[in-house]
Amino acid sequence: MNTRTLVLLSLFVGIGAVLHTVIPGFFFGMKPDMMLTMMFLGIMLFPNKTAVSLLAIATGIISGVTTSFPGGFIPNVVDKVVTAALFFGLFMLFKAKATPVKAALLTAVGTFISGATFLAVALAIVGLPGGATFGGLFVAVVIPTAFVNTIAMIVIYPIVQSLMRRTYTVSQQ
Repeated sequence: MNTRTLVLLSLFVGIGAVLHTVIPGFFFGMKPDMMLTMMFLGIMLFPNKTAVSLLAIATGIISGVTTSFPGGFIPNVVDKVVTAALFFGLFMLFKAKATPVKAALLTAVGTFISGATFLAVALAIVGLPGGATFGGLFVAVVIPTAFVNTIAMIVIYPIVQSLMRRTYTVSQQ
């Protein structure tokens, strides 16, 4: 993996960390996970096992450290590793050419996978706060997060694609 790739992946993780930190928790300390959008973006731009593994671990640790969910560190790490692997598999399966529509659909599916994984691991390890149910939290947090992440990807993906093309073209001259 080259330095340029590492720098861009680090930038995505950093942006995701800032977004994850500043967005307030709204339902039992849970909040939309904008780090997922950045992780998905990194996977789509650099679809190789090494980059995906590094991105999953870094994103999981940072989202675990910045979570407002009680006992959410381990569920965040497990969730990001599982989600990154499944998202990468889906991306490779449908990879004719990544378009904004495919990116948005994969982001929605990936967010649902992430939310279900996080809630299942949290339920198994620390329990869900305030007597909340898996279904209740899925509806109250995961579905709105999937909507927000999908809209964010619709906006961000074409911009990043354009920047990547320009950067690549400039560096080749």
